[in-house]
Amino acid sequence: MTFSTNRRSVLLGAGALGATTILGVSGQPLRAATPSQGGTLRLGIGDFDSGEALDPQVNETKFMQNLQWQLRNNLIEIGAGGVLVPELATSWEANDDLTSWTFKLREGVEFHNGKTMDAEDIVFSINLHRGEESISQSKALVAVISDVQATAPNEVTITLNGPNAGFPPILALTNLTIVPANDMNFDAGIGTGGYILETYEPGVKSIVRKNPNYWKSDRAHFDSVQMLAIRDVNARTTALQTGEIDAMNAVDPTTAGLLSAMPGIDLIQTQGKVHYCFSMITTDPLFADARVRKAMKLSINRQDMVDKVLNGYGSIANDQPISKAYEYYNPDIPQHEYDPEQAKSLLKAAGAEGLTTTLHASDTPFTGAVDAAQLFSEHAASAGINIEVSREPDDGYWSNVWGKKPFFASRWSGRANEDLMLSLAYSREALGGYNATNWDNEAFNVALNAARSEKDDAKRRELYGECQSILAEDGGMIAPVWADFLDAKSSKVSTSDAISGDWDLDGNRCAERWWFNA
Repeated sequence: MTFSTNRRSVLLGAGALGATTILGVSGQPLRAATPSQGGTLRLGIGDFDSGEALDPQVNETKFMQNLQWQLRNNLIEIGAGGVLVPELATSWEANDDLTSWTFKLREGVEFHNGKTMDAEDIVFSINLHRGEESISQSKALVAVISDVQATAPNEVTITLNGPNAGFPPILALTNLTIVPANDMNFDAGIGTGGYILETYEPGVKSIVRKNPNYWKSDRAHFDSVQMLAIRDVNARTTALQTGEIDAMNAVDPTTAGLLSAMPGIDLIQTQGKVHYCFSMITTDPLFADARVRKAMKLSINRQDMVDKVLNGYGSIANDQPISKAYEYYNPDIPQHEYDPEQAKSLLKAAGAEGLTTTLHASDTPFTGAVDAAQLFSEHAASAGINIEVSREPDDGYWSNVWGKKPFFASRWSGRANEDLMLSLAYSREALGGYNATNWDNEAFNVALNAARSEKDDAKRRELYGECQSILAEDGGMIAPVWADFLDAKSSKVSTSDAISGDWDLDGNRCAERWWFNA
């Protein structure tokens, strides 16, 4: 497997190294074994939606992300440490001014229906997310593309409307999986992935079986994979303890220590980029004043959140999404501290003394979100802020609450590099998409655009650092904590030594990367 490593390739993300620990009953890290083949992996997934479909344009939940990557591949894969790994593309290279990227494609790869993948499939799959008719969640991100052309049977050239050194990771998003050209029957699940769809019942379960013609000879070791939609974390935990499932995501931090001490169960603790947050829509009259937003950020006791919500499985964050796991993390941003008196002063200056608001939450964005919201309410009371917590239904949370209510609980799992994370959730081009706080800051957008076109590494670092500083001070996201991913598995399931920290369950690709002990 080769890929271009010259200066113009700009394979960003290689410095984004997290840390993973897998602990068994002995409390010692477990080591991976040589992969064996066979068996049925049963996964308990807590984040799902009964209205989801296999359309790659819309992937709301962890359940669907896992299923898409069981069935389909991307041009680029995000490996452990955030490194970009060639998948259906074997290499990629930019022109001198970073406005055009050429991708060489892997030859001889077959879709589940027997069709050989070629450049036209790539063009079709990318164009699904472009144009006025697209319903894609990544529509705003691919708006940087001005043209996609098959420049050879196994080559695609993507032209951008401006320089962008950080463009390639966009093609690793779950939405950007590759499907056969001109085939809109997405629910058939046709892809080039390691498993073939047998059953999918939204909000209930999915079953896939091994693809005998999978082009990755060292992946997809199970005969089949079954996913069960289990919302309640206690029910997932019980299912793992009783052997009904082999692995689960989103372990409750308050019981993680007890779970890891049980014979035959391993806790997977992965440090990385995930942050829990409470988001304010900045165009709502209540939160339009930056002084009000700053007051809210000073009204939360971050250490208390780490201790009581995360049970120590995380660390204090600072209201911006770039952690130490990213290459261009800015360590010089002043830390927001719990300061009710300063919060009161800011609210008085903004004419918002005695502010009353409703915080909408469910445990869908993260385990313990409702408890965290209640704890925030207690903290904020000392600043004269009345936060009423509204517990929302779990099903439909992402479509009915997230980005819709003025103040809501959220979670971000991070992305491959700084540009993708900042562009996806906070840029002007993401308004109407993943920019759920509706935040639009001119200085931020200018710095972000400059960073994309900057070839000098030191200058690019400075610009991304400026973006982080502006966002922490002015943005609508209150991010009190960095949270470790906490998954759990049966000891009969083996993993590789390096586990991805971009998503839980090994980057939501555990079905392809894990195996049963021999």
